[in-house]
Amino acid sequence: MPSPTNTQFAVAVHVLTYLAGTAAAGEHRSVSSDEFAASTNVTPVHVRRVLGPLREAGLVISKPGQGGGWVLGADPASISVVQVWDLVRGDEPVLGLHGPNPDCPVGRGVQAVLEDLDRAVAARVRAELAGISIADLLQRTLVDHS
Repeated sequence: MPSPTNTQFAVAVHVLTYLAGTAAAGEHRSVSSDEFAASTNVTPVHVRRVLGPLREAGLVISKPGQGGGWVLGADPASISVVQVWDLVRGDEPVLGLHGPNPDCPVGRGVQAVLEDLDRAVAARVRAELAGISIADLLQRTLVDHS
């Protein structure tokens, strides 16, 4: 049975683009996890889990207390989408590899083949994402979908 899709990358890009959009609109305010959750259609807990690595990397800043929330910690043009990918996905397989039965002749050999294929796919994904910034995505979002 296939495993569920990991949405952390999509949520991370969404919230970074959201923050970039509020700043571009002149709204210099903190955005709550609840507001992000409403926009991304995931739980506030999931949003906070995704924001943790972004905060550690300095891409977002958390403001505690009443009226607190999240603000961008870097210029959207300097945030590469591949950086976000690396922060939230790490070295997680792109293809959702499994643990085959080592007693099966195919199972013994197919895992290495799939791992090679996964590395090739991951390299292509990273290459595609490397030339895109959060500012680029905000521009495309505003132009293509306003």
